[in-house]
Amino acid sequence: MHPRTVMSTADIARALTRISHEILESNKGPDDLVILGIPTRGVALADRIAALVSEFGGAAVPRGALDITMYRDDLHRNPTRTPQPTQIPAGGIDGKTVILVDDVLFSGRSIRAALDALQDIGRPAAVRLAILVDRGHRELPIRPDFVGKNLPSARQERVNVLLAEVDGAEEVTIAS
Repeated sequence: MHPRTVMSTADIARALTRISHEILESNKGPDDLVILGIPTRGVALADRIAALVSEFGGAAVPRGALDITMYRDDLHRNPTRTPQPTQIPAGGIDGKTVILVDDVLFSGRSIRAALDALQDIGRPAAVRLAILVDRGHRELPIRPDFVGKNLPSARQERVNVLLAEVDGAEEVTIAS
């Protein structure tokens, strides 16, 4: 079966705008925020969200990337992952509200790995989770704070996020 488009370029832009406003509202402004993307597509999304939060909040919000490769619990099954650089903003994360950003939330295992990776870097005041697509099927007690789209899916279906910065195209599809 051909993949079905569930989010267009405009849908993605609207979702990121809404998420950015929700982040500012829940944090009561841009102060003490740090936005960290999980490679690969989470970094592109984090860059966009940080730019929007900075624009709407009237102050620059630091952003970075958090590589979780060595913290994953599936390395024995997937040893070919290439670690990406972790880039923490100059001010660090201690005492800050860290917004973790990823493209799809599925089992929750990537986010568990991200929480472990964060622990090795510092001690944030709070950690929040922003996800473009929440497809359900959690295996761990992890829930996103900010969601672009809830997309109920069958376990065997595949959700693909394509972003211009990474893929040269922009859409979210689901396929059997």
